[in-house]
This record gives sequence, structure tokens and C-alpha cells, in this order.
Amino acid sequence: MQHLHREIEAVKKEIIREASLVETNLRESIKALVTRDFQLAEDITKRDHIIDELEVEIEEECLKIFALYQPVAVDLRYLVAFLKLNNDLERIGDLASNIASRAASLAVQDQLEIPSQIPIMSELVQKMLKDSLDALVDLDSDKAKDVLIQDDTVDDLHISMYKEVADMIKNDPEHVELLMEMMAVSRYLERVADHCTNIAEDVEYMVNGRIQRHQSLT
Repeated sequence: MQHLHREIEAVKKEIIREASLVETNLRESIKALVTRDFQLAEDITKRDHIIDELEVEIEEECLKIFALYQPVAVDLRYLVAFLKLNNDLERIGDLASNIASRAASLAVQDQLEIPSQIPIMSELVQKMLKDSLDALVDLDSDKAKDVLIQDDTVDDLHISMYKEVADMIKNDPEHVELLMEMMAVSRYLERVADHCTNIAEDVEYMVNGRIQRHQSLT
């Protein structure tokens, strides 16, 4: 049993390492977009493979633990949650890379005013990721629930982006392609928020054994 717990703790440390890399890439992809930093954007896309490789290693380690120890009860719950967390983190890493790709493209084209929703969404999504990861490290169910509530605000901002971008296209039709790039960034941020929500739900499952998906927070 001690060997099993040591293995589970080792996987948790690797999950936290993966989370740190993902958090850095998301933060820097947004910075690259705002500052029009082409080189930073390129660097982010090039190092995404590190997260991909770590995701595979963590999955293989979890499967090895399943095969060797056949865990039950709380140990089984943790490993199932780790597999789901691992997938969500890898997807956030991919989305950060997608944002960086858009940032690289925008950096070498005409400078365009960033729609007002993007900075607000960026700040909120980064907070959601930080809070969901803090909830994971501390196994804090209350913090996880806070993340679930924040997701509604991101969804509302993403919806309002459509109207603002449509208005901007009417006023500046020559830059329609650039504006659609901005719309794509909003979509990526909204999807990051969804994955943060998944992580928060997985923490809730780890702590209380309760599957939060499709359930009311009240």
C-alpha cells in the first residue's frame, strides 16, 4: 500500500509540473498577442511538444499503476481524476499554442485594435486556470466551485465578441481576416475556460467522490 501511495504522489507531482508548463504557455501566448511579439509566439508553438510528451508519460504511468496495484476506493478515484486532468491540461496547452499561432500571424500584419473583450477574457481565463490548479494542489473543493461560477462570465464575453467583431467588420471591411483571427482567439479562450471547469470538476470528484458535470452548483 505504501508503494501505491508513493506512485500516486509521484504522478501528482508530474501533473503539477505539466500544469506549470501549461500555465506559462497560456500567459506568454496572451502576452505575445498583446505586445505583437512574433518571436515569443514562435517560441511557444515550438515548445508545445514538451507538454505533449509529458502528457503521454503521465498517462502511461497511470496505466502502469492500474496494472500493478489494481487500486480501489480513494486511490482509484485519484487515478481516474489524474487521467482526466492530464487530458485537459494537454488540451489547454494546445489552445495556448493556437493562440500563439494567431499572435504570430497578427504580429506581422497591420496593427489592429484588440476588441475590448479579449483582455478581460484573458485575465479571467488565466485566473480560472490558476484557481483550478490551486484547487488541485490543495484539494480545495470550495475553490474548485468558484472556478465553475466564473465560466459563465467567460461564455457571456465570448458571445458579446460576435457583435463587436461584426460591428468592426462593417466599419473596417478591409481587415475582415484580421478580425476573424481575433474571433478565433476568443473561441480558444472560451475553450480554455471549459477545460479549467473540467479540472475544477475533477478536483471536486477527487475530494468528495461527486461527479459535478451536468449538476447545479446550488
